[in-house]
Order: sequence, then structure tokens, then C-alpha cells
Amino acid sequence: MTTQRLPQGSGYSAALYMRLSKDDEGAGESASITAQRKMLIAYAKENHYFIFDEYVDDGISGTTFERPDFKRMIRDIEEKKVNLVITKDLSRLGRDYILAGQYTEIYFPSKKVRYIAINDGYDSDSRYTDIAPFKNVINEMYARDTSKKIRSAFVTRMQEGAFVGAFAPYGYKRDPEDKHRLIIDGGSSEIVQEIFKFAADGILPIQIARILNERNVPTPLQYRSLANPYMNGEGFSNSRGWTSSTITKMLRNIVYLGHMAQGKTTKVSFKSEISVSNSMEDWYIVENTHTPLVGKEIFDISSRRSKQRTCEKKGQFNNLFSGIAKCADCGRNMSTVGTRKKGATANLTCGGYKLYGSGECSNHFIDYDTLYEIVLSSIRELVQLSEQNKAEILQEVQERLHKQGKQVQSLKKTTFLKKRSRELDTLIEKLYEDNVQGILSTLRMKMMLQKYEAESKAIAKQLNTPPEGGVQGDKENDLDKPRRLLEGYTCLADLSPELLFRLIDHIEIGQGIYQNSQTVRVKKQTVKIFFRFSGTPITKKYTHTAGGSRVLK
Repeated sequence: MTTQRLPQGSGYSAALYMRLSKDDEGAGESASITAQRKMLIAYAKENHYFIFDEYVDDGISGTTFERPDFKRMIRDIEEKKVNLVITKDLSRLGRDYILAGQYTEIYFPSKKVRYIAINDGYDSDSRYTDIAPFKNVINEMYARDTSKKIRSAFVTRMQEGAFVGAFAPYGYKRDPEDKHRLIIDGGSSEIVQEIFKFAADGILPIQIARILNERNVPTPLQYRSLANPYMNGEGFSNSRGWTSSTITKMLRNIVYLGHMAQGKTTKVSFKSEISVSNSMEDWYIVENTHTPLVGKEIFDISSRRSKQRTCEKKGQFNNLFSGIAKCADCGRNMSTVGTRKKGATANLTCGGYKLYGSGECSNHFIDYDTLYEIVLSSIRELVQLSEQNKAEILQEVQERLHKQGKQVQSLKKTTFLKKRSRELDTLIEKLYEDNVQGILSTLRMKMMLQKYEAESKAIAKQLNTPPEGGVQGDKENDLDKPRRLLEGYTCLADLSPELLFRLIDHIEIGQGIYQNSQTVRVKKQTVKIFFRFSGTPITKKYTHTAGGSRVLK
């Protein structure tokens, strides 16, 4: 399309467009918004162009055209307020050669908009504009190369366990002294710990979400928006409250164990915002990178509970054996059904039989209260300890706590020393540069170099020396919690969801067999309890008559 050239300065309403991405910040003052503005204003005044407005997109990549002020400029073009666009060079317009070409070759000419890129000597009114497509290709190649370098740097940091996400996970915040390190956030960490405690106690994710919503606890997104006023939390999700899926994701996130798991998604292209999920094998997982919010035991229990597929029960009854008690024949979960026995809580039956009848499996009926007593008595038998046994266990716990304390202190010291060593390397390198540039005298450089190298050698020696000593504390107080836990296990009064999930993997319920005696009808049934710490199940056989049940070993 040919555009008739107008006399200089005649009838032009100019848009001065400026853009700077984060990748361009290191290019020096010439690439800054301030420098761009000075150049564009001077050029417009020199050529007597009326400046309608300035459009600035600061910190936005040229690979996308979804930029606020660029879109505002397009709206002004559509409303015929602007008929001249001026940029510093073609790369300021964009680094996607296809879209940039569409604007320079199709859109601007169709709207009778003249486009000038000062440093590239491009003027759409000139006959010599053939270089523009090649310039756009070069700009995209630059963006592609920059993207590769940035991705490579991110991969290196993720392999080292450095945090590279845009926002810290809920419960943590960035360390002000090291933005790639996570530290505990006092405002949200207690909520995370409370969520894990709820889950460990057997409360389902949907119930936890309801509790938090009733208390008006801000969701992770809302909390992030409060800390970052420029964010619009309303625009990210239609849901304004906690959901079971949010709780479930948190309960399975190993970041709360003090481990870093990154690289969960990958962008399809540097020109696209679309990301695809990576399999767990492709994640970058580095352990012990920051302070954990929960212990591994609580985490394991909570994550198992989050996988439960359990319907919400009406009334006060809660089936403690949900997901644990299984049919010995078909392996399905035992499901609760009503009972006609006066005073009884419920019966459990094979889930396959309940859904599909005898064509699928047999009933495997067992009285809930009977199973409760069988499991409770079996656990009591296992945890009976003499005073000598208890003393030996507490002694071992004390030794492990002491060893763990030394390891934690050693890890903190090693992390600090490595960070200081990297700082010294940078300082030594800077000394040489300052000396070459004449900023620092040779004598002064040698004095400071001697000091830094001496400190560097001392750090290297400490890193190569095995740690000695340990953390000294109140041994009696350190054992208070383990002693209470031990007493809780050895003096059991009741069963709890937490206890069952700590100790029991699953329970198999056999099919009951009825036998007729001279006076009563007798039911015999077998229950196998599979404990997590033992490969051999405990088998309990019991008989049931109209007069009651009796467990046989």
C-alpha cells in the first residue's frame, strides 16, 4: 500500500511509544525510559510534530503485545486521535517478528498511520523500508537468545535449591537479604501448621476449608494481594474462599517439609504464556533448603488423609476405619450400614456387596463396636512396655535429638560460610577491576586483597573440618514431649484417626461363618490387622452369639 507523503509537520498527531523489559535493564542508560523519552520528544520538536500523548510500558517483554499502554495507543489510533507513532527503534515496538510485521506492514498502513523508528532509520513514508522485516527477525532472534539464557540461569538456580518463583509459597516469604531463599512468614505460617494439624486429626479438606471460611481467614491469593497492593486478587479466581482443592494441594506440597520442588511447569514457547505440567520425575527437588513448617510424620499422615474419598456423615458418628478396613476377598473398602441391634453404633459391610449385591462379593458384615474393641486391644498388647523398655526408648530419643541439633547447627554454619565465600570471591574480583580502572591504588589493593584472601582460606579450612561439639540444651525439657507421646501410646484409652493412620496400614475383614450348636447360632469371623512397622499381620478370630462376642487368639 502506498501512502502519500505529507509536508513535514503537517496534520500529524504523534504517539511517543516507549518500552523497557527487565532484560533490557542491563543495557545501560541509553535503553532507559528516561533516555527514550528525551530522544522522542527532541525528535518530535525538531520535526514540528504535535505530541498527542506518551505511552510507556515499563518492565514488559517485547515478545508479547498484551501491554497496557500499547493497547491504549491502539485504542487512540482506532478513535483517530493518533496518526503517527514514533519509537526509539523497531525492537521497542516488539520482538515478535510476525506480529511486529503485521503492525508495520498491515495495521499501520490500513489506518493511515505513519510509523518512525529513529535509530533504525525506518520511516513508513520512505520508499526504503525493505530492511524492516530483517530487523524484526533479528530482534526476535535476540529475544529468543535472551530467553534461552534466562531459562538456563533459572535451571542452574533450581538445581542449587534457590527459590526462583514470582511469589513465595503461602506460609513463607523471601529473605530480605537473599531473594532466592525462603524464610518463615509469621502472618501465615501458623495457618499452615493449623491446616496440617486438622488433617492429621482426621478432618477432611472440605471441612478444613469450611472452618477457615467461617473464620474469614484470607486465602493464599487474598493474603498475597494484601502484601502487594498492586495486585488484583479478584481477577485471578472466581472463588473468593478456601476450597478443598486448595487445602489438598497444600497438604501434598513438600515445600512445608523444608524441601524445594520447582520446574513443575514449562512454557510452550518464549512467545507464549501457555504452560504445560511436567511429570514429577522432571521436577528439580532439593532437600533441606529452608526451615520446615511441619514434621515428616505429620506431613505423611496429613497427605494420606487428603487422599481419602469419604462422604460427609450426618450426626455425630464418624467411621474411624474409613479407608482402613477392607474386604479380605475383593479388597474394597468396608462401608457403614445401619443396624437393628439396640445400642449398637453401626455395621460395616463390603463396599462391593453394598453397591452390586451378592453377584460381586459376599457381605463380610462386622459390628463396628466389635471391630473397635479388637483393634484397641491389639494395639494395647503391642505397646505394653516395661519401665526399662521406656527408659531405653527415651535414651535413644535423647541421643537422636542431640545428633539432630548438631546437624541443624552445622547446616546453618555451612550455609553462612558458603555465602560469605561467594561474597569474598566477588570482592576480590572487584578489587582487580578497581585497580585497573585507577579507582584503587595498587598498595591499597594489596592490603585489602591480603585481608580477603586470609578470610577466604579460613572459611575453606572450616568447611573442610568435620564439626565438633553440639547444641547443649536442657535435656530434661527436650524429653518432655517424647515422654508424653510415649505415655499416650502405652496407656491407650481410646482410638483416634491420628493413631490409626500412624500405626495401621489396613485391616482385612473376613467373611463370617455361621454354625448351629445345640442351643444358639454361633458366628465365627477372622480379622487381620496390618501394622505399618511389621510385615506380618496380627490375626484375631472371634465368635459372636446372642449373648455377646469373644475374641480368640
